[in-house]
Amino acid sequence: MTSETSGTRKALVVRGGWEGHQPVAITELFLPFLRDRGFDIRISGTLDVYADAELLSATDLVVQCWSMGEITEEQSAGLATAVRAGTGLAGWHGGIVDSFRGDIGYQLLTGGQFLMHPPGFSDHAVTLAEEHADHPVIAGLGDFRVHTEKYWLSTDPLIDVLATTEFAADEFPADEERARPVTMPAVWTRHCGAGRVFVSAIGHKPDDFDVPEVRTLTERGLLWASR
Repeated sequence: MTSETSGTRKALVVRGGWEGHQPVAITELFLPFLRDRGFDIRISGTLDVYADAELLSATDLVVQCWSMGEITEEQSAGLATAVRAGTGLAGWHGGIVDSFRGDIGYQLLTGGQFLMHPPGFSDHAVTLAEEHADHPVIAGLGDFRVHTEKYWLSTDPLIDVLATTEFAADEFPADEERARPVTMPAVWTRHCGAGRVFVSAIGHKPDDFDVPEVRTLTERGLLWASR
């Protein structure tokens, strides 16, 4: 574990798992932002930190970028307990919704789970939710387009959906189970006890964050989730 002292609030960046989601390169994009906002940053390449109750209770924000992999019962319970006590949790793409697929408690915490995506990258629209237009994560932003993976997800009905994507009936060729258009959550927040959780399905590759709206809503999401 490494530590970078810069401020009074504490952020724990937990990164690892499948390297295809470039957990180090992408989390590094947000370290200067967090430092500039007064966070003292710790970086962990192991999930063992989730079993450290003292560390988590002193952490204001957990930024997780850990795709796939397995989490122990102790680690999962430690993270959930910390979030419900007020520690924020935030992440993007597979680093938060394609993590620990066998752990239902973790999925209940995040509010969603990746299931599949159409082959390759696609150019598609992200539509912001009008009913949440004044939410701090998306306030003042407009709809935008990205060229990246589009996630088909299973989501919890108790999340607050801030942005959606559309799936056409023909995006999964010869798949009769997905033969009609669907509106899919892409960005959401939720409250878990005293804690807040921010999730964005966007962020497969570093240049996804070159889209100004993606970068802005992700940065805002980190701050919103933090205690």
